[in-house]
Amino acid sequence: MIYFKLPFNERLYSIDSNNYNNAISFYSYDGLSRINFPGSIIEADPSVSYDPFISNELQTDSTHSVAETKDEYCKTLQKIIEVIKENNLPKLVYSRRKIFTDFKSIDYRESFENLCRAYPNAFRYLFNDGRNAWMGAFSEVLGKFNKSTHEFETMALAGTLPITDQWSEKEIEEQKPVTRYIQEILEKYSDQVQISETYDHISGNIKHLRTDFKTNIKPEDLDRLIEELHPTPAVCGIPKDFCNENIRKYEKFPREFYAGYIKVETEESILYFVNLRCARLYRDALHIFVGGGITSQSNPEKEWIETELKSEAILKSLSLSN
Repeated sequence: MIYFKLPFNERLYSIDSNNYNNAISFYSYDGLSRINFPGSIIEADPSVSYDPFISNELQTDSTHSVAETKDEYCKTLQKIIEVIKENNLPKLVYSRRKIFTDFKSIDYRESFENLCRAYPNAFRYLFNDGRNAWMGAFSEVLGKFNKSTHEFETMALAGTLPITDQWSEKEIEEQKPVTRYIQEILEKYSDQVQISETYDHISGNIKHLRTDFKTNIKPEDLDRLIEELHPTPAVCGIPKDFCNENIRKYEKFPREFYAGYIKVETEESILYFVNLRCARLYRDALHIFVGGGITSQSNPEKEWIETELKSEAILKSLSLSN
């Protein structure tokens, strides 16, 4: 079962599984795994008690994972910065997990409602399919396709700072190749691509640099376009294949559904959201996934602090009992 809310929409939705349409699908980062929730999207009773459904079927954590320490993270990041400099890369994205085991239980209903209040502009979800249980909220749109007008929208989102800080050259330079990458792909499918000015995108306690794109495409090109866009430089780096190779080499854990994407199909639209601020839920553990765009100008200490800030997106919403 899944419960979710769409951006700027406080109605609670779920799935009526009486038909076989794949209303919602979660795609892993590497594209090798997919979780489907077949059926029709329906509005759910906001007073519904879904804690038993989530908690009773949770798996125990059999991964025996141990999170990176700050020292391990910084040492690995220094190696990655050397790879970036040696190969003149614009950007490479490196991620880690924060793992929590020191709790007795989680109030999933209250935690999800906290997350929804904190991130009203995000796609927010909580699900358990019997094998996988995840919760997340993130507002980056990989794609939005209008079935009637064939209009397609997407965004370039990169750079991260606390809301009160000023942008430096590092964040501005990090966002530029993301924008170029998306523009070049869209121009394969349309000769009229509208591009906005770059502006601040607020996400809870942090902000990103954002540029919007709008164009019209053929419906039959949609799947191929999404496959080309994913993974974007915001979650991978440039060039894609080389960065993926180094992600596999240096990251301690597989990303699973972190940095993958979520497809939501309604009667009017097909929506694709990047799955970034998220956590995998176990009966006895919680894995929070966080990452950051690394450039030749990156400072390992500051990157660690940035990932700590990002982890708060999930952590501060959790209602834990010890």
